[in-house]
Amino acid sequence: MSAVQAKRMRADPSLIVVPYRRVSVAALATNVVLVLLGCFFVLPMLWMIFASLDANPDWAIKLPSLTLTNFADVIGTAGALSSFRSSLILAGATTVITTVLAVLAAYPLSRMHIPFKRGFMLAILFASGLPVSMLVVPVYQLYVYLGWLDSLYTTALFLAASSLPFAIWLMKNFIDAVPAELEHAAAIDGAGTVRILRQVVLPLTVPGIAVTAIYTFINAWGAFIIPFVLNSNPDDQPGPVEIYNFMGSHGLFKFGDLAVFSLLFSLPVIVLYLFMSRYFSGAFSFSGAVRG
Repeated sequence: MSAVQAKRMRADPSLIVVPYRRVSVAALATNVVLVLLGCFFVLPMLWMIFASLDANPDWAIKLPSLTLTNFADVIGTAGALSSFRSSLILAGATTVITTVLAVLAAYPLSRMHIPFKRGFMLAILFASGLPVSMLVVPVYQLYVYLGWLDSLYTTALFLAASSLPFAIWLMKNFIDAVPAELEHAAAIDGAGTVRILRQVVLPLTVPGIAVTAIYTFINAWGAFIIPFVLNSNPDDQPGPVEIYNFMGSHGLFKFGDLAVFSLLFSLPVIVLYLFMSRYFSGAFSFSGAVRG
């Protein structure tokens, strides 16, 4: 506080001086970089909205000549609506399988003494970074041998397996945040491991389960390579594969239909996030539960 401000406060005790923190050069540069990165995300969204309403859309962002013909073309296409159903089945099955297995695997890794647990966790983290494309050929041969091709549910099994390593790592961090004293108290009251997991750990890790579920759902919802290789049934093509129908000959895109399909295809993810956001309560707060 400067001498002038101190003198004014002595003259008028009711005067409140609020100091403003100066903006540093580093903070200003960081904000500029974040704004530029935000533009890279906003511009494609603007193109998608404008092109979906434009009678003559192209690759450029421009004010649209308003029309709903593009929406009528996409909604009237049976394959487009079927792809939404296939994507929901594929992403829903993948999310349920991955989330359940991640919780069951993360709990013993978090609470039990397992030999070489650190090395095992590092192996899980390494597996989560493996590119899926390098596994497609052997998995395809395995599916041919087992007769599992052209099925949404068997395709969901491989999507779940590819998403499981990171989901386990994510869930373990959330379970680690739950105080072990709560489980000890439940064990003293006679609760077994399954009951402790169901009635103590799971209610306290709902935000972690929600984060894991929505992360898995988004990955499965936008998966392209795995459904494209393992499922060639034209009646069960998910959205990312069906989007090829909006490409004409010689690489010419149907920009309006493509924009409408992309806009509609993003709505389930937005709805899921809005529904699950009630569980994103930020950091856990268990301090009151362990006070003696």
